[in-house]
Amino acid sequence: MTVREWDASRYDSAHSFVWERGRGVVELLDPQPGERILDLGCGTGHLTAQIAESGAEVVGIDSSDDMVRVASENYPSIRFEVADARSLPFENEFDAVFSNAVLHWVRPPEAVVDSVRRALRPAGRFVAEFGGENNIRTIMTAVGEALDALEQDGTEVYRPDKYFPPLDEYVSLLASRDFRVAYSDHFERPTPLDGGEEGMRKWLRMFGWDYLSTLTPSQRKQVVAHVEKATRSTLYAEGTWTADYWRIRFEAFKPE
Repeated sequence: MTVREWDASRYDSAHSFVWERGRGVVELLDPQPGERILDLGCGTGHLTAQIAESGAEVVGIDSSDDMVRVASENYPSIRFEVADARSLPFENEFDAVFSNAVLHWVRPPEAVVDSVRRALRPAGRFVAEFGGENNIRTIMTAVGEALDALEQDGTEVYRPDKYFPPLDEYVSLLASRDFRVAYSDHFERPTPLDGGEEGMRKWLRMFGWDYLSTLTPSQRKQVVAHVEKATRSTLYAEGTWTADYWRIRFEAFKPE
């Protein structure tokens, strides 16, 4: 199994859509002055700072040292820490836990929900958005085809198990941990990628790195070229690549 590596500078400069599209989740969170809020998977801190503008006290955590370093440089007045979403070092400390575009990266999901529940105060809320069923299906089908071709040539490839659950499955998980789900939705959100003609390859190098990291440079180019060719007719138009995102968004409350 490979270890995911995050390049925070590349994330900030070439993939700003991740946090820019998270503004709607902040609106659902509706942070209030004086609340204590945890941003789970804060990345480079832009949404953490937006939450802090409400007057709430925010702590940002991320599993990536590089993300936390850049977030701290971007917003030195906010507290950022390296932590694992599955074993948060908090208990009954937060009025809300917020997360954008993170939960699909972390397995097992049960450990994350349990960890969030411990971190929340009674009646605290868990507000998040992440990849749901059908997320990036077109892209992942093309990646799978490219990896199949490499395997036929004798290359050993790594295929991580992505977590893009159906909505009812995740709602059931929350309910099994005694969360009351006040709002949930599973929706299609086609997302234009930064980078123009290079948008898909840049996306793959950032978000598909776990598929590419075990390959040689020439094999990576082969996979990227296949994905671009296979998806161009459906995901590329007028100089812009679009990722076929499907998202789950929810608000759930811990018992009082």
